Amino acid sequence: MRYRPLGKTTLSVPDVCLGTMTFGEQTAEADAHAQLDYALGQGINFLDTAEMYAVPPRAETCGESERIVGRWLKRQARDKIIVATKVAGPSRNLDWIRGGPPALDRANIRAAIEGSLQRLQTDYVDLYQLHWPERNQPMFGQWQFDPAKERECTSIRSQLDALAELVREGKVRAIGVSNEHPWGIMQFTRLADEFGLPHIASTQNAYSLLNRTYETAMAETCFRENVGLLAYSPLAFGHLSGKYLADPQAEGRLTRWPNFGQRYAKPNVAPAVAAYAQLAQRHGLTPTQLALGFVRSRWFVSSTIIGASNLAQLKETVAATATPLSEAILAEIDAIHLQYTNPAP
Repeated sequence: MRYRPLGKTTLSVPDVCLGTMTFGEQTAEADAHAQLDYALGQGINFLDTAEMYAVPPRAETCGESERIVGRWLKRQARDKIIVATKVAGPSRNLDWIRGGPPALDRANIRAAIEGSLQRLQTDYVDLYQLHWPERNQPMFGQWQFDPAKERECTSIRSQLDALAELVREGKVRAIGVSNEHPWGIMQFTRLADEFGLPHIASTQNAYSLLNRTYETAMAETCFRENVGLLAYSPLAFGHLSGKYLADPQAEGRLTRWPNFGQRYAKPNVAPAVAAYAQLAQRHGLTPTQLALGFVRSRWFVSSTIIGASNLAQLKETVAATATPLSEAILAEIDAIHLQYTNPAP
């Protein structure tokens, strides 16, 4: 593993992070703990979870990923593990989480962290993230901003104030955001500088061969504001592994829950995936090696979040992340990208 500083914090994170959203749904606890042991043995001491996990989200499994991680974490040297989790934002019809939740206000943020700490069986989390913005903005496969959807929401200053309290109390070491846009990044960093509040260390956004929207305004904004990218969905819900090319009904989230991956139901996804798979084959790589090697090669990616439904899959994925890509392959990737530009934003 290569270790990189995360934003302006003292945290140094490996450039591969283990995501845990399958824990408690696709992945039983014994296998989840085996994955955590294996990842740690490979130098991956950075774990990402969330209060709403497992996914797809439902009341019966809400918080289960954190509980599974917590039962493993209590057997570890806590100061050797970097734990990231997230507070769920409003407006996603998750009525079983704090009754909505209605807002990212102080009461909800505080209730969320207390619940996460209890489930994780720890006194603090290393990185606490806002899972998605409270304000109106396109996300999770939406691609157009609509001012007609404007609504009242908790100010970013108030959100920062609430997070700052948790930092002062020692419950949180660093803060971050997720599914953010440039305006949000600028507001968080500007207000932090103006009022002496904690600076966001990272944003967790989707980034893959099928979704390179981060590379324009977000890349410049985060570079200038010193905010790291934690890239999620580098395999685009399994599409970029190539398994659905060979068998559209292959085992995976998209066949178990057909409505779960609407971001990848757009017209140019299939031809783009096929083009990248053919490129990988020409160079003696698997599609997974090409996809993960690409994300890990980007200068702006602080850590690539990988996940697996079982240990065997995780071993394959971890090995694939180490694949170096030549300048010639990267140029061919860009040529395909110009033909099929961001088919799954």
